[in-house]
Amino acid sequence: MVAIHIKDLSKSFDGFEALSKLSLDVEQGEFLTLLGPSGCGKTTLLKLISGFLEPTKGSISINGEDVTGVPPEARDTALCFQSYALFPHLTVQENIEFGLRQKKVPRAERDERVRDVVAKLGLEPQMSKLPNQLSGGQQQRVSLARALVMRPGIILFDEPLSNLDAKLRDVVRVEIRRIQQDYGLTAIYVTHDQSEALAMSDRIVVLNAGKVEQVDTPERLYAVPRTRFVADFIGSANILTGRAIEQIATGGWKIETPIGDFITGTGHAQKGKQVHLCWRPERAQLGDGPYSGQVVHRAFQGHFTDLSIDINGVISRIQVGSSDAQIGDTIQFSLDPADVLILEESS
Repeated sequence: MVAIHIKDLSKSFDGFEALSKLSLDVEQGEFLTLLGPSGCGKTTLLKLISGFLEPTKGSISINGEDVTGVPPEARDTALCFQSYALFPHLTVQENIEFGLRQKKVPRAERDERVRDVVAKLGLEPQMSKLPNQLSGGQQQRVSLARALVMRPGIILFDEPLSNLDAKLRDVVRVEIRRIQQDYGLTAIYVTHDQSEALAMSDRIVVLNAGKVEQVDTPERLYAVPRTRFVADFIGSANILTGRAIEQIATGGWKIETPIGDFITGTGHAQKGKQVHLCWRPERAQLGDGPYSGQVVHRAFQGHFTDLSIDINGVISRIQVGSSDAQIGDTIQFSLDPADVLILEESS
């Protein structure tokens, strides 16, 4: 069932088009992440869904109802801010209850809702404290509790973990995902952190300059990026420019590049035309192979070793589980055609 239906949505600010004719469906109970660099339109889209901005063109429907002109307080949504936005003069208890009091929810129901969400987030020892007496992680939990206690159908997150240190981010993102699944909420999550998006999402929308580059599961975004932008933005990728020589019987192509000829698995190309290829560093297989180069950089990363290889003046990265190769050594490697992708141009 579709929870949010977005059709041909555009938003301009003083002639600058932040979003352009964006269409998207979000399924009920889905955790969808908006991912992209600064200025790509992520937060603009989130504010349009929440009602804090009005679109220049297009429409937004929530649970089958057109809410394009409906104010934020009348939408079945709750927004979790990057800055926490807690009231500094109110205790944790009072901050969490604030929205319920505004909506005049009866005392018994209010208490039941607060107890439920506080227990799930482990906030019981903090209830009488003021926000300035809490750590960043605790403040983020209070912000999340305040949103969840309203029991919205849709919860929106605007880079909620960006103010936390790396270790705490890992802990809180697990909690957010667990809570979202426990409550069966539809969640839209904004981040520029690809590892965060890959770890948490059912699907990811990759945005670039106000347009959708690709919408897919984390696994498919990584394994089968559609465009050069997605391949470069999600994970590490070797991207080469080459020329299509001929199509082979399996449906793939033979591509001529500065570091040698490649055979692709599948993909669209035109004979004699320029194409962009992509392959992931960990897919290289060391040993006898058609590609040979000199190690110019070596970085041990614990569970893998990252090697930078100079092949005819072009630097490619290889990641292997273990390797004795040192800077200055010459190594050979091969690639399975299924791991070599032809990329499309961005829309």
